[in-house]
Amino acid sequence: MTQVSPAGADGKRLVDGEFVFQAEDFRRIAAILHDCAGIALSESKATLVYSRLAKRLRSLGLESFREYCALVADARNVDERQRMIAALTTNVTRFFREPHHFDHLKTRLQPLLEAARRGGSVRIWSAGCSSGEEPYSIALTILSLMPDAPDHDIRVLATDIDTNVLAHARAGVYGASSMLQIPGDLRSRWFEKDGERWAASETLRRLIVFNELNLMADWPMRRKFDAIFCRNVVIYFEEATQARVFSRFLPLMNPAARLYLGHSERISGPAAAAVESDGVTIYRLKEQAR
Repeated sequence: MTQVSPAGADGKRLVDGEFVFQAEDFRRIAAILHDCAGIALSESKATLVYSRLAKRLRSLGLESFREYCALVADARNVDERQRMIAALTTNVTRFFREPHHFDHLKTRLQPLLEAARRGGSVRIWSAGCSSGEEPYSIALTILSLMPDAPDHDIRVLATDIDTNVLAHARAGVYGASSMLQIPGDLRSRWFEKDGERWAASETLRRLIVFNELNLMADWPMRRKFDAIFCRNVVIYFEEATQARVFSRFLPLMNPAARLYLGHSERISGPAAAAVESDGVTIYRLKEQAR
């Protein structure tokens, strides 16, 4: 069992445990996580950092966090740095989380889908898609209105920094308990039961493109989106980083697009002046910003 040491000063253990973990080790790990992923960690998270990364030290045969910090600080060790980020990021999600967002999306989709039938396109971005429940929920909402949507120019882009959860999302296989939030008619039509697990059908998976993307890095997208979901992602960023991300979303929004945030998130920074509320944690561009 690990516990925070009473003294967190340099040279003393920050957490009592199998490996030496000092305040300087925590600061180096927190700095790398912030630089790479924009995530801010306070020293109150020391025990969490220790418990999640101790497994990596054992796997690598290291004896201290000082060795581990030197390893991930080396620019050549990209894979291990990615494993560190994956270990320290939280992936809590479920199908149709915050259902009012999907009810709202449904009302917005009908004219877009009708335009797609006439040769138009629909693009929706799930930024920070985790293990896939959010983009699959978006795709299910589309299919509930237009069962042949994959045959048209309609796609959901799903991105995340964590390659492990992306692999899970691409596979589209979920346990029975995860499926309880999906309405029965959608579950039976667009998933295939395999023992105690359910697999997304080919039609459902065709609607979604999964890609690795770090929101702190360059964004390769050039075309605009009709909706952007970035929910329960920026809560891990400090205020200045949140403001930068929000400002980067705006040029990627079509004039009638909507931006969906998590229940505890609000637009901040310069972007706040360019948007207005269209529901609970739903935003649209003001007329002068379109």
